[in-house]
Amino acid sequence: MQPVLILHGAIGAKEQLQPLATALEATCATHLLNFSGHGGSSVEKEFFIATFADEVSGWITKNGIEKINIIGYSMGGYVALYLALRHPEFVDKIVTLGTKLLWTGEIAAKEVTMLNPEVIETKVPKFAAQLAQRHGAAVWKTVLNKTAHMLLRMGKEPPLKPEDFSLIQNDVLLLLGDRDKMVTLEETVQVYKQLPKAQLAVLPNTPHPIETVDEKLVAFLVNRFFNRPEAK
Repeated sequence: MQPVLILHGAIGAKEQLQPLATALEATCATHLLNFSGHGGSSVEKEFFIATFADEVSGWITKNGIEKINIIGYSMGGYVALYLALRHPEFVDKIVTLGTKLLWTGEIAAKEVTMLNPEVIETKVPKFAAQLAQRHGAAVWKTVLNKTAHMLLRMGKEPPLKPEDFSLIQNDVLLLLGDRDKMVTLEETVQVYKQLPKAQLAVLPNTPHPIETVDEKLVAFLVNRFFNRPEAK
């Protein structure tokens, strides 16, 4: 079976993508990994898209895989596209799911307001408990702070500039939930038009959180994309 690597989003972990991996396991050899600082791994490094992309290429090389299909949820999709631009030799087809592709200072500042650990702990204690379980009680606040710093850097200097998308030659399927309040359809369509070999699908009745996604529907679309010949 064809190997597929599934990448998690910001402040996430690989365990969140296990339902999708399970939905695909009959047709794909699915793999998951945690980016550094996530899911209980060391938080010593600063968070950069380039660093996460290097971790993916390192994982591919370590596992002796020549080229791999990648599914990236949210930030994971951004990492996949960045890797495809910088090191296309590692990447075959890419699926992004709920990925914010265009970043500005204003957008980054807005996103960072939702990453204040003290506010989350006070106003959304259940979510704080989930983050503590996911990353470790002693470090989950550090994960949020380092993610906030990364997003602010992305707002000032996006790792993928608008003109970069036209240089990505991989087949790319952009998936977006119709009720996603973090990623707009307009920005996704804008990038869709720039990517030379892109497809686009909107998931019905689907907000941004990965837990709300119908993994069977996504698996159907992914299998169709991976296995159908490129449209002429």
